[in-house]
Amino acid sequence: MRRSEKSKDTKARLAPKQKISYEKKPDPAITEYAVQSLNWLRQAEFLMSAPKLALCVEDSGYEIAFAGRSNAGKSSAINALTNKKQLARASKKPGRTQMINFFSLGNPDQRLVDLPGYGYAAVPEDMKRVWQKELENYLIHRKSLQGLVLLMDIRHPLQHFDMMMLEWAYSRHLFVHILLTKADKLNRGPANKVLLEVKQQLKKMKLDFSIQLFSSLNKLGLEELASVMAGRLHFTLDQELEFDVDAIPEASNEDAEE
Repeated sequence: MRRSEKSKDTKARLAPKQKISYEKKPDPAITEYAVQSLNWLRQAEFLMSAPKLALCVEDSGYEIAFAGRSNAGKSSAINALTNKKQLARASKKPGRTQMINFFSLGNPDQRLVDLPGYGYAAVPEDMKRVWQKELENYLIHRKSLQGLVLLMDIRHPLQHFDMMMLEWAYSRHLFVHILLTKADKLNRGPANKVLLEVKQQLKKMKLDFSIQLFSSLNKLGLEELASVMAGRLHFTLDQELEFDVDAIPEASNEDAEE
């Protein structure tokens, strides 16, 4: 072999190998549905508030209810999802949501529902009992209810009331999608560790519920949540919509999440 050929061969062997990506490419159809689902949810408008089941909107169509402990990030999640900063009132004081709040999604027969937070709330015990009774009535008797989005602070998942809600939903064959909220409070590794641990705990309990990480602050998990809700509320791709995720107002670090 001549010297020039040997030199060329050596360079070829020493050249860095091209990096190969093994990441799975997202399905374009799934991505489109997620984006358009988010845009559809931007149509959310306040419909009404009701202190008890008898005064709720007509029990027809489809609705998904957001439930969780007080200060789990319920109001902030709804605001981020709908791209409306003040649609659901977030407060530094846990337990502010004291009524069943209904929001229409461009159609009064497709609704998002914000339920009173359970657990801690700075109200008298007799008022807590009233809330609990009305929450129970809604969950048992509401025929249009398609499922729950159950929010848990990622730093304190599967608390007593959360477990009660999950077991009750399972007994009534009710769909549940779990959000581990405030995921921005943990680094990616610890957050994924909590996600895995909660999944394993649900498996031990034989609860086949979906679960994801979520953060209203950095918009983590919006597309996944929107797709889940849209599917349960019978949303279809009837028209082209545009949606800019970066247009979502960011939550303030000073605002507590309810």
